[in-house]
Amino acid sequence: EFRRVLFRSAPLEETTMSYLNQFVFGIFPYICLAVFLIGSLLRFDREQYTWKAHSSQILSKKNMRLASNLFHVGMLVIFFGHLFGMLTPHWMYEPFLSAGHKQLLAIIIGGIAGAMVVIGGAMLLYRRFFNPRVKATSGFMDNLILALIVFQAALGMVTIIFSLGHLEGDVMLTLASWAQAIVFFN
Repeated sequence: EFRRVLFRSAPLEETTMSYLNQFVFGIFPYICLAVFLIGSLLRFDREQYTWKAHSSQILSKKNMRLASNLFHVGMLVIFFGHLFGMLTPHWMYEPFLSAGHKQLLAIIIGGIAGAMVVIGGAMLLYRRFFNPRVKATSGFMDNLILALIVFQAALGMVTIIFSLGHLEGDVMLTLASWAQAIVFFN
């Protein structure tokens, strides 16, 4: 049965790419969401008190306020920018904001917030690696997670270069439609 469907009308490469496309963009996001939700609930139920990073604020406050504020405020702006930017239907903001203007707004605000996360995170990483008191109390996973977040924010900053190539907003609308379809099970 599978072979008949597979070789019905399309060449093997097209069919394989179609199945791969359906898996990556249609099925895999739900697998990720399920693992995230179930894993979070299980960890919260079984290991509640492991959900923390060891605080190092008492050990050294030098540049802590600037670094922490840059990192956390930038992270909140990025989170809520993606949340509202991707999940707000186009018809809600279309009367007063075109897709191209929304794209430009996202590039500017997201670029500033991304720079805040990268700079603040780099300052926090520097402190964790080069302040002897903080280094002694920092765990490997604390350092790794912070480094991954800074790396991901830097990768997000690189996407700005590609976003500048299509300022009309069509690609952003396509991505937003896909994200909305995933979230609303459509």
